[in-house]
Amino acid sequence: MRAILVKDGKGHAENLYLGEAEKPVPGPGNVLVKVKFFGLNRMDILQREGHYPLPPGASSILGVEFSGHVEQVGEGVTEWHAGDEVLGLAAGLVCHTHGRESIVVLTLPSQDMFPERSADNPYTTQGAYAEYIIAPRGNIIKKPAHLSWAEAASIPEVFLTAFQALVVLAEVKKGDDVLIHAGASGVGIAAIQLARLYGANTVTATASTKDKLDMLLQLPSGATHVVNYKEQDFSVEVKKTTGGKGVDVIIDFVGQSHWNKNIDSLAYDGRMTMLAFLSGAEVEKFNLAPILYKRLRIQGSTLRARSESYQADLVARFKKEAFDHITGASGDGKVRTYIHKVYPWTEIQEAHREMEANNNSGKIIVEIV
Repeated sequence: MRAILVKDGKGHAENLYLGEAEKPVPGPGNVLVKVKFFGLNRMDILQREGHYPLPPGASSILGVEFSGHVEQVGEGVTEWHAGDEVLGLAAGLVCHTHGRESIVVLTLPSQDMFPERSADNPYTTQGAYAEYIIAPRGNIIKKPAHLSWAEAASIPEVFLTAFQALVVLAEVKKGDDVLIHAGASGVGIAAIQLARLYGANTVTATASTKDKLDMLLQLPSGATHVVNYKEQDFSVEVKKTTGGKGVDVIIDFVGQSHWNKNIDSLAYDGRMTMLAFLSGAEVEKFNLAPILYKRLRIQGSTLRARSESYQADLVARFKKEAFDHITGASGDGKVRTYIHKVYPWTEIQEAHREMEANNNSGKIIVEIV
């Protein structure tokens, strides 16, 4: 099959090229999907650059979300059939050793940390930048007719990441005040809308340009308030918005530069989910006391490095609670998916450069042509 590969295994966007890879065969409980569109995510850039190590034997093909047709099903799969139109999430990078999970994390110091691959210790992962992908039966959802193929491919990673961070972990509820960082990112836009869907009182989003902030305010279920974090102190602004209380929930991608202001922004019994460290992961000096006296709950979260059963349960809950509310940008759903641009996969280098330049407001999608 054709697939997007990386010359020399890692490198700049120029190292991406269209080549040939072995077509996978679905094993028990898995489904083979012929991919039509796939979405770009920042983890793809990390993996391309060599900062997202893979276990030995795992596919080096990039990509975690896709839309397409079911081509073939593995043993024991009865709920899916050839020809079904689906969207889905690639399997996580998880191996099992003596009943325990050994989770793949970012910036591992050595590949030696991975146990040997065997029949009892399989790595179940393959990327979406390809004509075909293997996905666990529980990681795919039937594509509704009102979503285009591109819109369908824009949903799995960002919406499941946002749903997990905001709903499952931070337990957002009606009346909460919410702060979403990197508001114009795919996950940020999804989280803003999900917060509104679950009845948040206020949703403050941060971004770095007026154009992005204006866009977030203009979305039908967009932010109620915005802050330019380069020009304003968001901890001061959310205090104004909430009458001095602070926010109940924060979704943070930034880390180091936002840490102290995040702690200051949180109300009593506040919850913060951390998804990334765009400004760095080390905070030189901070006061632990507010975590104790404000009874704060701070939790890190990943999606790709989760077990198959966890991902299946997450997909099922997301489908039950939120998925049916999602339409395309021109639809009338309470939640909408927004696409920045669709590239043919012959222009994959340009698509990666667009994301690296932080030019996108919404999802970057690629079509297999």
